[in-house]
Amino acid sequence: MSVGLDRMMSGLCDNESPQPLAESRTDQEDEDELEIQAQEYVDRVRNLEMSGPRPQSPPESNSESQARSSRSSASDLSVKLRSSQVLSGDSCPSGLLSLPWELVLEICSYLDARFVLGVLPLVCRAFQCVLTDQVTWRIRAQKILGLSYPVLEGKEFDWPTACIELEEHLCQWSSSNPKVQHFSLSDGHFASVDSVLLIQNASLCVSGSRDRNVNIWDLRNLGQDGEKVLVKTLGDQPRGTHRGWVWALAAQDNMLCSASWDSSIKLWDMASEGAAVREIRGKAAVLSLVYLSDVLVTGSYDKTVTLYDPRAGYPVLSSRRLHSSAVLCLAADDRFVLSGSEDRTLVVVDRRTNHVLQKLQLDSYLLTMSYVSGELWAGDRWGLVHVFDQREGSFQHVKCFNVGHRSQLTGIRHSLGTLYTSSTDKTIKVHVPTEPPHTVFTLPHGDVVNGISVEGDVLAAASGSMSVEIWRRRK
Repeated sequence: MSVGLDRMMSGLCDNESPQPLAESRTDQEDEDELEIQAQEYVDRVRNLEMSGPRPQSPPESNSESQARSSRSSASDLSVKLRSSQVLSGDSCPSGLLSLPWELVLEICSYLDARFVLGVLPLVCRAFQCVLTDQVTWRIRAQKILGLSYPVLEGKEFDWPTACIELEEHLCQWSSSNPKVQHFSLSDGHFASVDSVLLIQNASLCVSGSRDRNVNIWDLRNLGQDGEKVLVKTLGDQPRGTHRGWVWALAAQDNMLCSASWDSSIKLWDMASEGAAVREIRGKAAVLSLVYLSDVLVTGSYDKTVTLYDPRAGYPVLSSRRLHSSAVLCLAADDRFVLSGSEDRTLVVVDRRTNHVLQKLQLDSYLLTMSYVSGELWAGDRWGLVHVFDQREGSFQHVKCFNVGHRSQLTGIRHSLGTLYTSSTDKTIKVHVPTEPPHTVFTLPHGDVVNGISVEGDVLAAASGSMSVEIWRRRK
C-alpha cells in the first residue's frame, strides 16, 4: 500500500495525470478475468464426476498378444563363448572360468550392477564378452522381476542400462525400507503449485504457482543448517513473475522457460542467475511446453500447437489449430510433435514436413505424457496409463493399465527401468515398467499432486497445499 501511495503522491507533485492508476485497475481486472478462466478450466478438466464411468482396459489384439520371446539362459552365453573361442589363451584365472556360467552369473548377481558392468569386463576377455552381452543383462532382469518386461517387445532394448536403473530404483524404493529422505518446501508460495521441474542434474528445482511466481530452489542446501533453499523468485515485477497462473515449465541446457495463463512465454538464463532473456506473447493461455535444442513447442487453450525458435527475432516457425478443444499435453523429438487434447484426440505431426500424420480418437483425454525412444506413456482423466508404440513413423495404442489411481493422472515419467505417476487422488506411485506395471511404493500426500519431475534419484512434486515436495536417495 505504501508503494502505491508513494507513486500516487509523486505523480501529483509532478502535476501528472492519475491515468496510471486507472491502468493499474484495468490490469487487475484483466488478471481477475484470467484467474476466472483458469479456475473454470481446472473445475472442468479435473472434475472426476464429469468424466463418466471408467472404461475397461481394451483387449489386446492378436498382434499385441503375440507370444513373447523365450527366456534367455546362461547356457546361451556358454554356447557363444565356445563358438567364439574366447576362452582359449585367456589370462583370467582358470579356476573361475572353469565354473559353469550359471554360477558365475549367480556370483555377479550379488554385486552392484554398475560395478559389474564398469569394472569386471576389464579383468579378462571372457568377462568382457559375457558381462557386456545383452543376454547377460536380460537374464539378470528376468531374475529380478519374474514379470513380463519390457512392455514392448521386438524393439532394440538397452538391457545393461535398464538393469542398472531397475536395481537402483528398487533399492531406493523398497517397500520394506525405502532409502529416501523427504523434504517439504512450504515457505515460497502462497497458492497452489501447479508445475515443477528439476534442472542442472537435480541440483536446482523450479516451481510455478497460482500465485503467478516462478521460484528457484537450491536442493544442495537441503538439510544443511543455516542454508537457504529458496534462492529467488524470477522477474522483477511486484505483482509476480507472470500476470496469470504459471502452468508449465521446460528447460534446455541453461535456458529455462515458463508459461502462463497470461498467454506469455518467458525465457530465463540460469547461467546468469535467472536473468530475463525475452518474452514471447501468445494469443491464449499456454498449458503445455516442450523445449528441444532447436525449437520450443507450446500447446494452448485456443486449440493451437505452436513451434518457436526462441533465438530468432520473429520466433514463430509454425502455428496450427490441430484440435477442437484445449491442448492439454505435449511430447516431441526431432521427428514428431505429439499433442493430446480435451477433444480426446492424439495428433501426430511430422516436424520435417509439418504435415499431420495421424489423428487418433481416444476414449478419454490425456493429461500428461512421457516420451522416450519411440515409446509414449500417457495418463488420462480416469487415472489410467496408456502406452503407444511408434514403428515406421506410425503410432499405435497398444496397452492400457490401471495402476491403482482413483482419479486423473497429473504426471507420468518413465525410463527403461522406472515409472512414476501422480494424481489428484493425493498420491504418487512408484512402479517398475512391467506388463502390467508393478507398484513398488505409494507416497500419500495431504492434497492433490499437480505434477512431478524426476531426475536421477530425485523426485519433485507440485502440491495443491502450496508446497514443493522433494524425495531423494538417503546419503
